Amino acid sequence: LKAYSTPGGQYRVYADDLVNFMTERKMRIPKDLETLCERKTPVGILIVEDEVGLNSVIKQYFKKEFPDAELYQAFDGFEAGSIMVGKKPDVVILDLNLPGVDGLELCKKINATDEFGNPAVIVITALQDTEIEKQVHDLNVIAFFRKPLVLSELSQAIRSCSEK
Repeated sequence: LKAYSTPGGQYRVYADDLVNFMTERKMRIPKDLETLCERKTPVGILIVEDEVGLNSVIKQYFKKEFPDAELYQAFDGFEAGSIMVGKKPDVVILDLNLPGVDGLELCKKINATDEFGNPAVIVITALQDTEIEKQVHDLNVIAFFRKPLVLSELSQAIRSCSEK
C-alpha cells in the first residue's frame, strides 16, 4: 500500500491509492470510498519560474482559464521542492534555468520519487540547446515549450494532462 509520511511523522494514504490496492487484491470497495474517488477535485498547478513578471502573468492567465484550480508559485528550485512536498500539485510548470536547484535536477527528482505526488511536468525554457529537449522527454515530461510562451498552448497542455 502506497503511503506518505507527513512532517509530523504520521502516514497518509490517498483514496485512489487505497482503491487501487483493494482492487488488485479483489477486495470489496465501500461505497463511501468509491464516492470519494469519483468527486472531481480542483487541479493543483505549481508555476516554477524565477522571473517574477512572467510567473505572475502565467498565474493571472491561469486564474481565468482554470478558475477552480489551486495555483501555487515558486521562484527557485528549493521553494518548488518544498511546495511539492506539502501541496502535491497535479501539474508543475517548470522553468529549467532556475537559481538554487536547477530545473533539470528538479525534474530528475520528480521522476525518481513519489515524494512529490507524481505531478505531470511541463517544461518551459529560454535555453536554445536542442539536446535539452531530448533530456527532459527522457524524464517523462508531458510537454516542452520554448520562450516566448504562447499561454493558450500552455493551458491546452494542462487540459490534456488533466483529462488523462
